[in-house]
This record gives sequence, C-alpha cells and structure tokens, in this order.
Amino acid sequence: MLSVASADTGAPTHPDHVLTVTGAGLVGSLLALYLARRGHAVDIYERRPDPRRAGADAGRSINLALSDRGWRALEGVGIAEAVREVAIPMHGRVMHDVHGQLSYQPYGLPGQSIYSVSRAGLNRRLLELAEAQPGVRVFFGQQCLDVNLRQRELHLRDIETGREQHVAFRRLFGTDGAFSAVRSAMQKTDRFDYSQRYLEYGYKELTIAPTPEGGWALEKNALHIWPRGRYMMIALPNLDGSFTCTLFFPFEGEESFAALKTPADVTAFFQRVFPDVLPLMPELTDDFFHNPTSSLVTVKCFPWSFDDDVVLLGDAAHAITPFYGQGMNAGFEDCRVLNELMERHGENWELVFREFQQLRKPNADAIADLAVYNFVEMRDRVADPRFLLQKKIEGKISTQFPGQWTSLYSQVTFSPDVPYADAWTNGQRQDAIMARLMQHIDSEADYDTPEVQELVAQELARAN
Repeated sequence: MLSVASADTGAPTHPDHVLTVTGAGLVGSLLALYLARRGHAVDIYERRPDPRRAGADAGRSINLALSDRGWRALEGVGIAEAVREVAIPMHGRVMHDVHGQLSYQPYGLPGQSIYSVSRAGLNRRLLELAEAQPGVRVFFGQQCLDVNLRQRELHLRDIETGREQHVAFRRLFGTDGAFSAVRSAMQKTDRFDYSQRYLEYGYKELTIAPTPEGGWALEKNALHIWPRGRYMMIALPNLDGSFTCTLFFPFEGEESFAALKTPADVTAFFQRVFPDVLPLMPELTDDFFHNPTSSLVTVKCFPWSFDDDVVLLGDAAHAITPFYGQGMNAGFEDCRVLNELMERHGENWELVFREFQQLRKPNADAIADLAVYNFVEMRDRVADPRFLLQKKIEGKISTQFPGQWTSLYSQVTFSPDVPYADAWTNGQRQDAIMARLMQHIDSEADYDTPEVQELVAQELARAN
C-alpha cells in the first residue's frame, strides 16, 4: 500500500494500520471514540476549521434533542456523564396558541425526558474526548474533493493553502453528512440506489434572549412549540438562559420566507402570529436577515458499504428531517450497532459492514418516514383539542395496560431496544385502534364507561 505524507507532520502514514474517517461532526467524533477504544489508530479528515478555535465557524447551531438511543451510545464509550454537563432535560412540550395560552404534554412517564444540547457545544466536547484517545488524529480544513474507491484514495484540498494531496486509505468510514463526498463516489458504482427529497419548507434560527437576571424567559425544562397549521416555531433551552428558536416556514407563498422582505414585514408577522414571544426576541430582525435560511432534505440510499473497504454512517447514509428529534440519535445508534458487530465478528470487515447495513437500513427508512409524519403532528395536530384528548386517552390505556400499550413516541424516544421499524409498524396499528376508539369518546370521562372499556379490551386482545 502506498504511503503518503501526513497532513500536519510530513511523517509517513501506513494506511493498513489506520482507520480513516471523513467528517469530524457528531457521528464521526463518536465513531472515532468507539474505534479508538477498540485499539485502532484513527485519522479523521474534516472540511471545516477546528470549532474549538477562536473565530472558527461552528456551522449550524440548531439545538438537538438527545434521547435514550443517543445516551445508550454515549454510555457505550463511557462519556454520558461528560455530555450530561452540557445538556438540559426537557420533560414535555409546551404549546403556545396564537393568544399566548399554554398547554402542556409530558413526553413520557415520570422521570423520562429528552435533553436539549447545542450542536456546536456537543461537537466540541466529543472532539476533545476523541482527541484525548491514543492514536486519534484530526486534520481540519481538509475538503474531500473525490474518493477513488478502487485505488482506495482520498483527494483532499487544504482550505487555507489550496494545496491538494492524495491520501491512501485501507478502510474508510464516511460520516461526512447529507452531502457526503464518500457517498457521491459510491453513487457512481453499479446498482447503487439513491434518492433525495426536499420539503417545501426551510428553517431559520432565531433567539429568545435571557432575562436581565440571566435566567430563562420561558419554562426551562420544556420544548416550546408555536403550532400554526402550515408552519411552526420551536424553542429549546440553552445553558446561558437563552432559547434557540427554529422557524419552520414555507419557502414560497403568501406566508413564507419569500414574503417577508423587510424588518417591518418580519415584526408585523410576528406580532400577528407569535405575539407572546415577540417581546422576548430583541434581536429578531437582525437574526432573521443575518441567519441563513436552510433546507430540509431526506436522503435514502443503498448499499451503505463498498466491499470491505468503505461504509457510510449517520447522515451520509440516511439524512432525515429534524421533526422527531432523532437524526443525531440515529447516527449515534449507528456507532453503537457497528461496535456490537465488531465485537461479534472481530475484523471480518466484509461481514461487519454487510450485517450493519442489513440491520440499519430498514430502521433508517422508518425514522425518516416518522420524522415527516411528526412534522404534521407538531405544526398542526398538537393544537387540535381532539388530538390532545386522544393523547390523554392513549396515556390512560398505557397506564391501565403497561405491558400491552406503549405510545409510538415512547417507543421511538425512550425504548432503545425497539427498532425504529418495529416502532413505526406498532404506531400504525395503534393509530388504527385509536381511530376506532375515538368514535366513542367525547371526553376523558368516557374512557371509564363499560362500553369503551369493553372496546379497549377487545382491541388489545385482537392486537396481541
């Protein structure tokens, strides 16, 4: 195997003994930790500058929701407590109607929460932990221009100097995101299936400022939602007392990003549609016109591996929309599952990669579909009194029959042993059951009537 110059020292690299990772984002950093803990030397090539360096662009700052699948993956390398230091628990949703009235939905059973984490803050923490491992090296500012799969070679360009180099690899892990250069090379191979689908919605990040005392202007331990039918805004808490808001909004139309052309347009729109939060956003118009409008894409592809040389993980294999809060969690779960297969099969990489894609592909497709499904629920149905009543009835069923009924949300979010695909199948069956039951329910009290109790028992007996 060809030896090449290292990106920082000029010392020879011996690819046969080094695992190569493209992308030092959340999934790439966690994967490097897993690989290093197994005794492997790991070289990571990242297009962006080091996010820990003063003045570096940290990229997207959208907050993320870390749930049980993600925590389980972090526990697998013993770093859950280190990450918990930069996470805020959210015990439920707070919905804000157009008049500022609030309603609350707990996420799960008492003690179950999802956690708000800053993408940039978590990435910095994972990078610090990864680089502390012997044998892990991260080369920042290295744009991957191409991947020669047959010759096992990366074509890289240094962002600062423009210098190009070819770096040999023996085994390559593509964690370089939704627009992966590694996947792009695999798309040129025979019988590679690929699709991408954009929503007609984009998103823009805004900020709710801390109170003058440095506290939180809204309930700290909750995810806040302003559902408005065709669009919505959400807010997740930060450690400094602020909230990161994300406006999910059509690109075009009467109410859209295209229609809000001036600061006066933006202020008038928020005054009409989000009046309770407008006073909490002193930098609204600056944020609106300074922050980018980003798109929402679902990427599906197969296969995820090329011989025993290359494998895709995270968004490179399965980019999804953020509406179930599972993009990061699914990528972290990829790392955990791959590690379990390495534990089982050792360095039989062809078998590891083949089983990995067979296990993960159906689940990645399921969570992609669930994310789009949940968008409709979050922007519209959470404001519907019938939907809220249905959720309360589902909670009653779950309490009365704990071994027989677990909500779809809890299966996805708090049940890491339940594959996404199984959760989606179970959820569709539960939706059909609830559609039949809700024909007989107009209030919570109706649940306790003999007629409804008999129907519940019949439905569960049929389902089980």
